[in-house]
Amino acid sequence: MTGRLRAIRGHVDAPLPSGWQVAALPPGAAEDPAGLARAAPEWVEATVPSTAASALRAAGLWSLDHPARRFDAEDWWWRVTFPGSVAGEAEPGDEVVLCLDGVATVADVWLDGAPLATLEGMFLPRELPITLAREHELVIRCRSLDALLAARRPRPRWRAPMIENAQLRWFRTTLLGRTPGWSPPAAAVGPWRPVRIERRRGVAIDEVHVRATIDGDAGVLEVRARVRELGARTERASLVVARGGREHRADLVRDGAWLAGRVIVPHVARWWPHTHGEPARYAARLEIEAARSIVVDLGDVGFRTVAAVTDDGGFTVHVNGARVFCRGACWTPLDPVSLAADDAALDTAMAQVAGAGMNMLRVGGTMVYESDRFLDAADAAGILLWQDLMFANMDYPEDDAAFAASVTAEVRAQLARLEGRPSVAVVCGNSEGEQQAAMFGASRDRWSPRLFHDTFAMLSRELLPDVPYWPSSAHGGAFPHQADRGTTSYYGVGAYLRPLDDARRADVRFASECLAFANVPAPRTIERMPGGASIRVHHPAWKARTPRDLGAGWDFDDVRDHYVARMFGVDPASVRYADHERYLELGRVAAGEVMARTFGEWRRAGSRTGGALVWFLRDLWPGAGWGIVGSDGLPKSVFHYLRRALAPVAMHVSDEGGNGLFVHAVNDRAEAIDGELAIALYRGDVCVGRGAAPLAVAARSAVVTPAIALLDGFLDLNHAYRFGPPSCDLVVATLRAHGATLAESFFFPLGLPSTRTDVGLTAELAARGDGDLDLTVGTRGHAHAVTVTLDGFVADDDFFHLAPGASRTLRLRRDPGASPARRGSVAACNALTTTAIQVPA
Repeated sequence: MTGRLRAIRGHVDAPLPSGWQVAALPPGAAEDPAGLARAAPEWVEATVPSTAASALRAAGLWSLDHPARRFDAEDWWWRVTFPGSVAGEAEPGDEVVLCLDGVATVADVWLDGAPLATLEGMFLPRELPITLAREHELVIRCRSLDALLAARRPRPRWRAPMIENAQLRWFRTTLLGRTPGWSPPAAAVGPWRPVRIERRRGVAIDEVHVRATIDGDAGVLEVRARVRELGARTERASLVVARGGREHRADLVRDGAWLAGRVIVPHVARWWPHTHGEPARYAARLEIEAARSIVVDLGDVGFRTVAAVTDDGGFTVHVNGARVFCRGACWTPLDPVSLAADDAALDTAMAQVAGAGMNMLRVGGTMVYESDRFLDAADAAGILLWQDLMFANMDYPEDDAAFAASVTAEVRAQLARLEGRPSVAVVCGNSEGEQQAAMFGASRDRWSPRLFHDTFAMLSRELLPDVPYWPSSAHGGAFPHQADRGTTSYYGVGAYLRPLDDARRADVRFASECLAFANVPAPRTIERMPGGASIRVHHPAWKARTPRDLGAGWDFDDVRDHYVARMFGVDPASVRYADHERYLELGRVAAGEVMARTFGEWRRAGSRTGGALVWFLRDLWPGAGWGIVGSDGLPKSVFHYLRRALAPVAMHVSDEGGNGLFVHAVNDRAEAIDGELAIALYRGDVCVGRGAAPLAVAARSAVVTPAIALLDGFLDLNHAYRFGPPSCDLVVATLRAHGATLAESFFFPLGLPSTRTDVGLTAELAARGDGDLDLTVGTRGHAHAVTVTLDGFVADDDFFHLAPGASRTLRLRRDPGASPARRGSVAACNALTTTAIQVPA
């Protein structure tokens, strides 16, 4: 099935998941199935889809914790025997095809010893007509990529330092596993997508195109399908759109080989990103009357408008006419070894994204095209997608006719999968291609290859005319990665060690990636690293999983340490030397504070930033990776900081120097807020001032209020004038409405508390009746970055602050796979001791 086709009633779709075997041979040791039999390799049982690495992992023969294996160094052979009845009994006129949805990377295919096809890349699906008999043997050889790379080819015009072999530019495969320094050594080889047998009866649909648009308050769904009749004449065909028990339908009209038609949905429910409204979807199907009734499931579609506004030199995404601040992260496969994920894992990950207040994910060009199920999950959760085409950093041979034809077919096939998808907000030609050319010596005329500025742009306009196309993830300005023009990879705050105010000074317009730190994982994740809980940051096993740029004299642990020193006024190396756990604690808090403050800056009313995506949602393996979530799905400290900073209703306090403190309130919701803004000032444990005033925040807007306006007189709240001792060491701003706290922000005029004191933490546990628990945490003094640990449970929030005398009740959700709770504690970064949680017997 192609494009938006999900299922066709009357057809049989028979995957071949079981009975497979896989074996490795030296390159060229066998050239066909007969030679394979003579070579007599050692076979390993496997399932498909899988990669060589995931097959060996499943057999217990390899893992990421074992010594690295170079999967590109060998030829990998796959074979399976299946009965001719696998797709049911064929009738006259039926059509049978072998569907190879994705094989990495260059592969030869034989059926019953006869050559069937050669596949040139992992991203181009193939359908091969076959005839079924009694029993068949399918054999696939995935050639050694190392051997293929050894052939002499023209040199690229610029370097791509993160890529181990620049001649990978000739091969259509993922860079995961082939980029030492940040991706695990598990290069994808093998049938990573399903291998299926389709038996088609009545009709064959070779191509289908879906377009969902809005006309006034009506939704318009247009469908064009290239339909071949298989022994039965099509008498009538209809397009049906349904939601909430109501159906809208229209007849399709024959136009040569095509059936075409449109359905108008009056008073359509628009699809919104979840931060701004409901992600409403409609089910679409074709009903074809021939010799039998055939129903073609087109999946769900959504009606919305999406535009990229760039006329002022920036980049902002507008959905349904409303400007959306796009915030989120760059997606990584949930399993970097198999490149697959089950439905439950995808739904859980997408719910975690939405729960963190994120409304956009970027699928970067260094990854893979994700599955239809991933797209379904994004549509359902109301998550916008920035979709890179799978090109990154390198000088691709666009003048080679065979290469150009292959990638054009690939991109056409992949874009067809995105049609009608409401979540798809941006199609981007490549990841950092222009930036790499500019930074590593190419002349200006080579920064904008035709492949991305012309060829793919035209394809995108043809297949996705209502989705913005952008040529490269860093694009615009006098040089591609200029922060105040277009889109950029922004690492001023982060890898370039700029002070936090650079986030405003750089006038970032849209960060397609940003804020990469070696984020310290949760203790439970550290336990899964080689060496377990006792591993230390300076250990080679830790450093092997710390991201770095190839050839650099630093890594991203160093970046994190830089901001620990700036924010806490301590020497990280000295802290690590004396107290490793304290060192990790300060690292967790510093990275979280940096990210939260940076996003607060970008979301304020006066900011021109249209969005920002953190470089990595999830780590690729257990370690201090770029992810804000561990590879096991456990949130890191930065996740919790971001969850508050990115919430649909959020607050941020900024230091405006001599102008004092300003309080910024953001409301992305479709409903206005009529509430109260309050501030409280503390010196030590004592409240030394309070003020409040009504605050109205219109729907999908932001407002700013000078903090001093809430008080009866002048106070030097940010200690800018320094005419005397500081008026306070903590300012807490709170937005309330109808008795509920909607958002809160803490400001520290003298910097983060770097010493430990007795803050008087308390913890009280109560059962909920549903298996979960309620934990009430209280404090006498200010508690900074409060963390909760309880065996078998995960807290809804973590690394939160409490004002002096405040308390908060958290829900602790049971971890189904964990042991019953026996011990737990509550701690704060500035607390002298931890407080035990008394667990009932």
